[in-house]
Amino acid sequence: MSRFLLTRLGYAGVSLLLLALTIFVLTRASGDPALLLTEPGASAADLAAVRARFGLDQPLPLQFAAFLSSALRGDFGVSLYYRTPVLDLYLQRLPNSLLLAGVAFAWSMLLGVGCGVLAALHPHRWWDHVVRILALGGLAIPAFWLGMLLILAFSVGLEWLPSSGDGTWLHLVLPALTLGWYFAAAHMRLTRSSMLEVLGSDYVKLARIKGLPETRVILVHALKNALIPVLTLAGISLVTMVNAAVVVETVFAWPGIGRLLYEGVSLRDFPVVQTTVLLAGAMIIVVNLLVDLLYAWIDPRIRHG
Repeated sequence: MSRFLLTRLGYAGVSLLLLALTIFVLTRASGDPALLLTEPGASAADLAAVRARFGLDQPLPLQFAAFLSSALRGDFGVSLYYRTPVLDLYLQRLPNSLLLAGVAFAWSMLLGVGCGVLAALHPHRWWDHVVRILALGGLAIPAFWLGMLLILAFSVGLEWLPSSGDGTWLHLVLPALTLGWYFAAAHMRLTRSSMLEVLGSDYVKLARIKGLPETRVILVHALKNALIPVLTLAGISLVTMVNAAVVVETVFAWPGIGRLLYEGVSLRDFPVVQTTVLLAGAMIIVVNLLVDLLYAWIDPRIRHG
């Protein structure tokens, strides 16, 4: 087990290094941020002074080495636009993203897994058809379009909910619905297909032949094993909701990590973009490790192997 963890940690380190190099190159290719940090028509001397102040006049390999060295010490640099430490900006926005992602994740899992199980238990009936239509619709509707429809319906038309910002639980309803809808649809489809496969397996048939209660057969023998692929999607979904809800947070002006990333890209704020992407990658790696441990707990065959 320890060898497995060490191997995975080694892969994680290589992945983060490649991710850091990729985002470093892409941010530098987007343009010169000194042009945005100075007044229009600034002289060459002013541009050179700004580049020297933020270390942008150094060769790219030296800039990359300096960034990695500082990141390993927990120092991700200073935002070129906000002029504050990037880690402070990230930590200020993180609670908002965690709150939004937590609510969206909770309702998407409850709806997606619940509807998927019911559809698998009653295949080719009206409920199954309804779930499949909802799943296809959820996967096909773009988040920005769904968000604007919800704003028009519940904010402009009915005036029940605020359209943007944060402050109360009412501000959370529309962005959480918008963010979780796609993932609820994905959980529906995956749960349904996985549950159908498990219900047709030999050990489920044997449990029924033994005369076990149907509820025990479904919850203990079928659902527990059907959730293995769902856990993978759920882990990735949660990390995506926290770090990559750029469209939803922009539409609803929600002050989270996704909007911070959008601002960093728009303003060519290299430290903000690099830090946000790297921490998102680290979070994905940690979640994948936790999912692997859950695999071993759910299915003993994985643990013994």
